[in-house]
Amino acid sequence: MKKMLSALTLVTASAIALAGCSSGTASSPTAAASASSAAPQNITLWLAGGDTPQELRDYLKTTYNTKTGGTLTIEEQSWGDLVTKLTTALPDPNNTPDVVEVGNTQSPTFTNVGAFADISDMYTELGGDKLLPSFVEVGKVDGKNYTLPYYFGSRYMFYRKDVYKAAGVEVPKTLDEFNATVKTIAEKNPKNIKDFSGFFIGGQDWRNGISWIFANGGDLAKNEGGNWTSTLSDPNSIKGLTQLQEIQKVASRAPKTAKDESPWLYINDADKIMDGDKVAGKTSLAAATIMAPGWAHWSIGDLVKKDGKEVREWNPDTFGVYPLPGNDGKPAPVFAGGSNIGISAASKNQAGARELMKIIFSPEYQQMLGKNGLGPANADYVSSMGSDEFAKALIDSASNSKLTPAAPGWAGVEASGKLEEFFSKVADGGDITALAAEYDALLTPMLNAK
Repeated sequence: MKKMLSALTLVTASAIALAGCSSGTASSPTAAASASSAAPQNITLWLAGGDTPQELRDYLKTTYNTKTGGTLTIEEQSWGDLVTKLTTALPDPNNTPDVVEVGNTQSPTFTNVGAFADISDMYTELGGDKLLPSFVEVGKVDGKNYTLPYYFGSRYMFYRKDVYKAAGVEVPKTLDEFNATVKTIAEKNPKNIKDFSGFFIGGQDWRNGISWIFANGGDLAKNEGGNWTSTLSDPNSIKGLTQLQEIQKVASRAPKTAKDESPWLYINDADKIMDGDKVAGKTSLAAATIMAPGWAHWSIGDLVKKDGKEVREWNPDTFGVYPLPGNDGKPAPVFAGGSNIGISAASKNQAGARELMKIIFSPEYQQMLGKNGLGPANADYVSSMGSDEFAKALIDSASNSKLTPAAPGWAGVEASGKLEEFFSKVADGGDITALAAEYDALLTPMLNAK
């Protein structure tokens, strides 16, 4: 799953339209709490992408009906045009979804313009301090809760054990060791494959690239007195970007235009390409290591036939996982994937929507999320993810993960493509100090746009 925004006209005009959502009884906890209707309420839930399995969707619909007598309709929206659709639908009481899943990086933009109902009075009942603090924070405005975490994912490293062994390297324990290890693998490329990467990271892949900024104590932005400032020029950010640029120069053969889509393509067939066989219909790029969200493991493995279909099957003798290590040997801060969820302020079905929120944050549903590989919002139920290598890597990598800045204009920053542009220029060998100053000047006003 990817929380990627398409280019769109977002913040200025739409914020004015959405601001109307912040008034009226729908956004008042007291009014909503007293709005329990005698008649069952039929409500609509918008889920983003296909990450919520059908089993969980069926559970929500059945449980909501049993609990309230109403009907829950679930509509799936694609991540690519979610913000555009929300911008149009949320202010309209006649067409708004009642409950909405929104990307954690998108949440600040909509909460800051009043698109979601105030659910502060439900915070403790829905999990309170057991909920992921960073996700809670991006759903708050002026100390009030508008969206809460739905599930979390985190990025970690997938690697080929056979290639590491052939290169004579071990799993690294610190960030410096990682940087050196992937360079060594690329240099020792056993079959002298032209497009072989010790670590595949695209030139425009800022979502993974920011881990080097975070790991060196830098950040993307800071908030001082309510004003946001881009901090790419911070010395710690420069240090991380310098390390990233070196990796892209000596260890990665990823295209400068590549983002973070489908990196498993390059690790799956590395063995065949190393043996001199170009896989039919596949890229000739190959990699020993990739960085991806935990759910990517379903797409990684040996190609096998099951029920007449070719599928990927994880082979623990060939593939392994580990968190990106930080300078202190603990997991490095990485960008946390995942979603928030909230109630539309314009919804006419506040009582039904609040009942659905109670079901979503119930112990039963939280554990269902975990059993399906999605990190539960409530820390009490993380154990439901199990104890396999994927669960361990996810939990370890998430333990120190970070979100993008909770700035009101962050969704606009993502939509602008400026981060892809900046990181591509870094990967292309540009002067990092000059580029950082240039893009700080561009991004700072965008961060504060409402």
